[in-house]
Amino acid sequence: MSEFVTLSVDDQVARVTLDRPSLHNAFNEKVMAELIDSFAKLGRMDSVRVVVLASTGKTFCAGADIHWMKRMVDFSFDDNVSDATVLAKMLRGIRDCSKPVIARIHGATIGGGVGLIAACDLAVAVESAFFSLSEVKLGIVPAVISPFVMEKIGPGAARRYALTAERFSAAEAHRIGLISHVVDDADAMDGWIAEMCDLLKANGPLALAACKSILTEVAGVHWDQVQARTAERIAEIRVSPEGQEGLKAFLEKRPPRWQADQ
Repeated sequence: MSEFVTLSVDDQVARVTLDRPSLHNAFNEKVMAELIDSFAKLGRMDSVRVVVLASTGKTFCAGADIHWMKRMVDFSFDDNVSDATVLAKMLRGIRDCSKPVIARIHGATIGGGVGLIAACDLAVAVESAFFSLSEVKLGIVPAVISPFVMEKIGPGAARRYALTAERFSAAEAHRIGLISHVVDDADAMDGWIAEMCDLLKANGPLALAACKSILTEVAGVHWDQVQARTAERIAEIRVSPEGQEGLKAFLEKRPPRWQADQ
């Protein structure tokens, strides 16, 4: 049974909520294990079309739990490698989830919390939210989260904010691509999420999973390799049952069957 992460499903939308407000939703071994389990479970659920990652309390996520960090001081090199691998597995579980994942952000997002957002497909934040890649202030580095952060904000912004550890606003997070949209308040945030969920649920569920996969697969790959692989993937999708249904529905000017299932 989960202690720090709650999971609910309504109208094909799953909500994964970090529920550790007294510690600013910071993560430790238990939180990471629960997030890994939740996203693995949701990836297998045909009844779920979209996942929303949210949190309770005043903070979205403060990164690593201070008590966990205290234990890290006495970790051996091998202990640290093992620990960091779990963090990487958690982030990969979110990024590679077959369902689109939307982050709902309020308050502060610090250190590894920025990695959580970067692992999501879309993100919305209230205007008052703020962010920081704070690791170098502690004499450490944002190593495990760096591939996810770099993918989202690019090397220029990553270098600035990882090296300075300065705080930046929701408006700046939007400008550099960490988040998709900025709103005034929580109600507007939920409205935007509902709008995105409707858009996503109107699309082919298998196509969305394949789209996430191919976008990951082609990133940084040589163009000669990409050409052959992307041609194969679109051919696979076009001849699949869902691809055939989507094309026929378009040509016949009717909704595809997956929309009728909503």
